[in-house]
This record gives sequence, C-alpha cells and structure tokens, in this order.
Amino acid sequence: MTDDTLTRLGWEEWLSLPDLGLPAIKAKIDTGAKTSALHAFDIEQFGPATKPKVRFAIHPIPGNRDLIIPCSATVVDRREVTSSNGETELRYVIETTVKFGDQSWPIDVTLTDRAGMAYRMLLGRQALTESTVVSPSESCIQPQLEYDAYTAGQLKKSIKARALRIAVLSREPNNYSTKRMVLEGEKRGHTVEVIDTTRCYMAINAKAPEVHYDGARLPRYDAVIPRIGASITPYGTAIVRQFETLGTYCVNGSDGITASRDKLHAHQVLARHGIGMPTTAFAASPKDTGNLMGLVGTAPLIVKLLESTQGKGVVLAETKKAAESVIDAFRGLRANFLVQDFVKEASGEDIRCLVIAGKVVAAMKRTSAGDDFRSNLHRGGTAQVTRLSKVEREAAVKAAKAFKLGIAGVDLLRASEGPKLLEVNSSPGLEGIERATGKNIAGLLFDEIETRVRPAPLKKTRAKSG
Repeated sequence: MTDDTLTRLGWEEWLSLPDLGLPAIKAKIDTGAKTSALHAFDIEQFGPATKPKVRFAIHPIPGNRDLIIPCSATVVDRREVTSSNGETELRYVIETTVKFGDQSWPIDVTLTDRAGMAYRMLLGRQALTESTVVSPSESCIQPQLEYDAYTAGQLKKSIKARALRIAVLSREPNNYSTKRMVLEGEKRGHTVEVIDTTRCYMAINAKAPEVHYDGARLPRYDAVIPRIGASITPYGTAIVRQFETLGTYCVNGSDGITASRDKLHAHQVLARHGIGMPTTAFAASPKDTGNLMGLVGTAPLIVKLLESTQGKGVVLAETKKAAESVIDAFRGLRANFLVQDFVKEASGEDIRCLVIAGKVVAAMKRTSAGDDFRSNLHRGGTAQVTRLSKVEREAAVKAAKAFKLGIAGVDLLRASEGPKLLEVNSSPGLEGIERATGKNIAGLLFDEIETRVRPAPLKKTRAKSG
C-alpha cells in the first residue's frame, strides 16, 4: 500500500457530510471510541414502521445557536451507547457519507445532543477504513473548510433534498386534490399526513402552544397545506393560525383564507389593490333594495351569497323585478349577499388561473353547460387549456398577492374593457386544471414547499472558522 492510497487524519479534522447538507464540520478523531456520534437535537422518528426515518436539527458551528440546519435520514438501527462519563443512551443510528478532501465513504453515525461538547462530531474507529491512518500528534491534515460555507450562496449549492413531514388539513382524504398531494409528496420521499381539521384542538399559551389530535399532541411539521372547507372556515383558520404561532410554514395563511372566503371582504381587498372586477354593491337594510340595484346598473344582475362555493347560491336575475324577488327571498332567509353587474360578453365562460408563489403556472377556460351562466366544473361545465394575455396574468398574480396566498385559484371574466376578477379561491381543486392542462400542479406546489423550508443561512458574510 503506497502513501497515495492512504487517507491521513490528525486528531481533529475538517469534514463534510454531503448527504445531510452539512458542508463543513470540525470533528474529533477518537480511535479509543468504537462508534461515531453527530450532534443533533429535536430528534423525531417518522415515516412507515417498515422503513423508518429520523429528522433532527443541528447547530453546525459551536457557540452559534442562530444557525440551525434541519436534516433527515433513514434509520438503520437503534443502539445503546455508553459515553465517556459512563452514561448509557439509546440512540438512533443512520448511515451517511463522510468526505475528507477528495476521499469519501459511507459510515454509521449515532445521533445525540453534543451541545456542551467542543466538537459537533466524534469519529470513532468503526468509521475508519483500512486505508485510513490517524496521526495523534497532528491536527487538520486534510484541507481546511470554512464555516462561511453556511452563508446564503454556498449553502444553496450544498443543501440536499431532505425528507419532510407535511400535514394536509382536509376532511376529505379521498378527494382528488388531497390524494394527489399525498402521492406527489410520497413520491419525493416525504411523509404526508392528512389531518381532519375538525378533530384538532389547541392548547393556547405563551410558552408552549400546541395542536392536539385524537388525544395526542401533533408532531412538528415542516409545512402545512390548508384545505379548509367553507362550512368550517372560522375553526379551520383558527387551527391554521395555531400552526403559524408554532412557526410552521403554512402554504396559505389564516388571514388570506379568511379574507378570500368572505366575498364581501374579498371584493374590498381587490378594490383596495386596484384590481378590476364587476361593479358590486352590498346593503343590509331592505329599504335600500332600489338604491342597491341602481349602484350596480340595469338588469340582468347577479345576486350572490357571501359564502357561496362551486356556483351554489349564485342567481342570475334577468329583469329588475326578478332581481327584487331574489333579494327579498335572500333577506327573508337573513342571508348575507351582494349584487353584481352581469358581464354579458363573457358568454358563460370564465378563466381559472392557478397561481403558485406569485406565478401563474396554469390556466384553463371553463365553459358552462347548456343555458347555465355558471361555468363551474362541479355544475357540468367543461374546461380546456387557454393562453392568458399579459394583463390577465398580471391581474391574477396581483390578486393572489393581495391575499398573501401561496397557492390560489383566481377566476376572471374576459370583458371588453379588460379582465374582471370574480373570486380568489384559497383551496383550489387540482383535478380539472391538471387534466385540462396536463401539468403536474401538485409537483409545482411541492417545489415551492421544498424551497421555502430550506434552512436559513448565516447572516454574516464571514464567520470565524476556529
């Protein structure tokens, strides 16, 4: 064996763990220890019992608790390990690649909290190959790495895809959209759990807020995808708000869901941001019916319940008398509603724009069935892919941003004076638009989630390397 084939190590060395997205770790090389150990906290097992995974976090720089790198790996064993002070601990064991300079090989490493130790990693003799030579009198023989590898630009290059734990808040596990999110997430190696929103309950306090489910505290999720039904909007958004309090990334925030679900509130938001929409009016007093209709214009008019979904509670009144009758009927039921101008040139067609992370990723034209003016697919409408104009695209993006929604279905009409926004949907269905456009919308959503839950880089341009 020549010196060229040997990997020479000192008693302390710089190394990287590329599988975990850790570009620089300073480790103690200890041939007196059998096993290797990596600093980890918030250690949590997840995934199926047949192939368990573990997720954990690490402060890679001793003394710096601001930088947290989240990691995940497949569990290969659980092992009792006795530390140098005689304490025995049951630890998760993972396999990962260790890299010294140009040399790398797989090792088994145990996970334990080494926050009080000088080194974030200890490399035991089981991790050393036959071609590894340790010189106890030398230090840092291998190329020195720098902690500024954790600054923004470098970290983005080194970070690896990691398994995430994601919750879909939905009461319909067999719904197409819910199933697509679960399948897409699992295809990427993530664990995706469907949580019935109404079975959640909350512990609300300043120091340790929690969300419980079926008698147990829910685990820490990397991201939450809210699919809140209209009938449970107040409670559903309260649950989302609790996850926000915990610091969990929620694709759509509670405020955006609440505002978009209330059509009066939604139209006020659109108006405030200067987004075009059909002329709209609202009044509470029965004495204002005539004035209310006058604000909108002449018949035909649209009378719409404030919490209508999928075209339900939306009525076309073709004459002034018909409009008065509908308004009287809704008031008799003590229902909240608004009155809108009917955009005749739309001719029973509207456009559904799917916006993810401030970008229109797909669009389809929906056409009503028969004489029905409503083009909702749930009411028998048909859909086909369509191209948007620059103005339409900008309007859809502006609307989604107005509600601060990570994913939104923006519905608009093509009017003679430009696009008219009808609705911003915070829980858009994926079935119609995926089939009409052939695009993997669920995949695009997971692209955004994976980007958003990356670890935050060091704020400083350069950190000490000692």
